[in-house]
Amino acid sequence: MTAGEVFVAPARPGRSPCPGVSAAAGSSSSTGAMGPRRSAASSCHRLLLPLLLLGVSGFFQSYAVEVDIKDASNATCLYADWMMRFLITYESNNGDYKTTTLNLSSSVTHNGSVCGNDTQAALLAVQFGEGHSWSMNITKNNETYQGDFITLTYNTNDTAVFPDAKRKGPVTVLVKDPLHPVQLNTVFVCHHSYFFEAENITQIFWNVTVQAFVQNGTVSKKESRCPADRPTSAPTIPPTIANVTTASTTTLSPAPTSAPKPVENPDTGNYSLKSGNKTCFLATVGLQLNVTQNKPLLININPKTTVADGACGNTTATLKLNDGNSTLIGFTFAVKNTSASVQKFYLREVNVTLLNHLNGSVISSADNSNFSKWDAFLGSSYMCRKEQTLQINEDVQVHTFNLWIQPFLVEANKFATAQECSLDDDSILIPIVVGAALAVLIAIIVVAYIIGRRKSYAGYQTL
Repeated sequence: MTAGEVFVAPARPGRSPCPGVSAAAGSSSSTGAMGPRRSAASSCHRLLLPLLLLGVSGFFQSYAVEVDIKDASNATCLYADWMMRFLITYESNNGDYKTTTLNLSSSVTHNGSVCGNDTQAALLAVQFGEGHSWSMNITKNNETYQGDFITLTYNTNDTAVFPDAKRKGPVTVLVKDPLHPVQLNTVFVCHHSYFFEAENITQIFWNVTVQAFVQNGTVSKKESRCPADRPTSAPTIPPTIANVTTASTTTLSPAPTSAPKPVENPDTGNYSLKSGNKTCFLATVGLQLNVTQNKPLLININPKTTVADGACGNTTATLKLNDGNSTLIGFTFAVKNTSASVQKFYLREVNVTLLNHLNGSVISSADNSNFSKWDAFLGSSYMCRKEQTLQINEDVQVHTFNLWIQPFLVEANKFATAQECSLDDDSILIPIVVGAALAVLIAIIVVAYIIGRRKSYAGYQTL
């Protein structure tokens, strides 16, 4: 991806709340402390904790932003007050990938923001820091309003945030807003934190208040709350495989120790990653998850609804697959030196996250970083048509079918010569079959010989 390049990616929501926000001058960080503290018990916040521990600054060190956009008659047409930050993974000068935090600064402008009307989308545009900006366009549709696209531009020339970035200059990311419509003349409120991911960026929001297409210049007192803020009349039951995938029941029978094999294998999907305009990662694979936590569950990953993203590097490469519903799978490959002149790549790590598709909370998360599989010479590809099983932990397995993968040195958008797995090598079956047949034949001869000798002794008497 070159400096200034624009790419569009689907958003993966981690929590489902509000349609839009914009900016003006910020207040102190104490304004936003309420949101993260209230969300500490939520599964969304628990999922964010690992991200926030990746060497980034404290979660509360950010600024609130507030904007009150006026129309030609000086009446409020758009109001927003919220907090946000961004976790960005970028390539360093030595080829490794690092995660950094981009926060709003204390001085924020909103040049270019417009009110919008029945035929024109409202635009919220925020500028902050050393050449960074964030914006969202919001459209009106009958009785609702909804965000359309979110645009983030981050400038890797900002050495305080990207101290050793390999690529320099502004990078613009366009994300389709995944959030739900809000009724007109209704203000959206969400104190709890929520996030969504796209490409190499996680956008995090909390303490959100927003209303687009404000009527009569007055922000409505009618609120639409995000799911995380809504009170519940019954005790909250932690999401599990059992209570998410099945109807509620009063009794639970003991789960079997293993899940039955599916009737059909999963469809094979084709996935790829690009660095700039060049393809840097190719993968063809059918994927199936076997989850035995609480209640056995088999999931075939549908390639038609699965989106690939990730990162290509000189020594590591990661492919992330999001099935667009409730499953995230990540494969990390690394390069190893088998001798002074020979290099191979291999599968080093696999992580799996299952989400509750209703609210984005984490049902199950598994990771195994101790693999040493699928190795092949650097510059070639790895192929295995037969089914393989990757044991992530005691509760989660990943089954692969028709695998063909090349994480490094892709040329002309094509797989290089493949090194096949031993399961596919039918030539070894011939000596195995011949050896087994000879062993059976020898056993038959030995048994026949013993029986024959016993019968011959039966016709003689001792003198």
